[in-house]
Amino acid sequence: MEFAESDINRKSLRFSFLDGVFASVMIGITQDYFTPFLLFLGGTSFQVGLLSAFPNMVASLAQLRTAEFIRMLRSRKRTITSFVFLQALMIGAIAFVALGGWSSVTIFISLAVLFTTFGAIATPAWGSLMSDIVAGDRRGAYFGWRNSLLGCIVVMASFGAGILLHWIEPGRLREGFFALFAAACVTRVASWYFLTRMHDPEPAHHRGARFDPLTFFEKLRSSNFARFVMFVSLMSFSVSMAAPFFAVLMIRDLRFNYLEYSVITATAPLVMYLMMGRWGRLADRIGNVRVLKFTAPIIAGVPLLWIAGRHPVYLFFAQVISGFAWSGFQLAASNFIFDAVAPDRRVKYISYFNVLNGVLLSLGALLGGSLLSWLPGLLGLPILTLFAISSGLRIVVSTALPVGLKEVRAVDAIRGNELIFSLIGMRPMGIERKNNGGKGQGG
Repeated sequence: MEFAESDINRKSLRFSFLDGVFASVMIGITQDYFTPFLLFLGGTSFQVGLLSAFPNMVASLAQLRTAEFIRMLRSRKRTITSFVFLQALMIGAIAFVALGGWSSVTIFISLAVLFTTFGAIATPAWGSLMSDIVAGDRRGAYFGWRNSLLGCIVVMASFGAGILLHWIEPGRLREGFFALFAAACVTRVASWYFLTRMHDPEPAHHRGARFDPLTFFEKLRSSNFARFVMFVSLMSFSVSMAAPFFAVLMIRDLRFNYLEYSVITATAPLVMYLMMGRWGRLADRIGNVRVLKFTAPIIAGVPLLWIAGRHPVYLFFAQVISGFAWSGFQLAASNFIFDAVAPDRRVKYISYFNVLNGVLLSLGALLGGSLLSWLPGLLGLPILTLFAISSGLRIVVSTALPVGLKEVRAVDAIRGNELIFSLIGMRPMGIERKNNGGKGQGG
């Protein structure tokens, strides 16, 4: 299947994929190891919350400036490559923090803020550029395919990083973290190179269209897109109350070694990326809203699985369920924006959405870190009490907010049992697909 409609765009997709390969290695050896590095430096649970909250908060607000940077630099590609290069410099600085005896939690969190922010500024521009390169009716299939392959690279890199830290002598862990972050710097520079080779097509919009934050936030009170924004953002708030502390539970409280930590941590992303191809094809057919409504309640129950058992083998299977649900949710959420937003407003809509989502994510992490200091223990661990609170909030959000959320394009109707069998590639007798003739809304 061809995902682009011209030779130059197909060539750009090849460069984009190579960029993604190296960027995925960087992600794999950073995103799951910032918290272990912070704990290695002597960080507290509250500081783990800060490590999640501050980078996301600053990065989210910085994305409001992406459109201005594009105008100033006169190119989406130039904006992307400039900030990706700065991000590479920041992870290089973090590598030297890991190696130096003067390293501190404050310095590390500050550099992590800059690292995340520079990457975030490039994100709306990248999303806009890719939406103009990939054919509109094939985005679900393309990003499902792309994310599946690149996600497997993320998982392999993360697992490899865990093996390195597991086998290295305890007294040389500082050198191990240096090796990880230095490799992340090198791979980010490589991804930057391939980004510079991509074509930046003329944005598909009307030049006279204007949009501002006030207009966006006014629409939050009444539009279908508003319901989507609040749904996803409040899910992020509920999730982030617990998300930064799974690593704390494993490394500090349960005393898992780095190999066990890496296997459990990598399981959900591995399942998530392996399932994205199926979710992408299904979302193209039945709509993104249907996928969101199906996966959100499953995500709501994930923290309860961690309360029910804490053996590494059990948690492995709990992560399989988590990866299955998050795969559909994340793909459908990102593709809903592409479907719902006109091309002339896409950069700004992505930026504004990321601001709301990121701010609530940050507030959730801060609240979670603050609560841990005084929450009573559940089965002897306050973190498990926090997981129960997070799960309760997720249940409320996943059941109440999707009501009234509508699909923005014509899709096929599908029953819940057929959805499940479609994902596993089976169609039992007695189940027939009902096509609504393109007139219904699959939400």
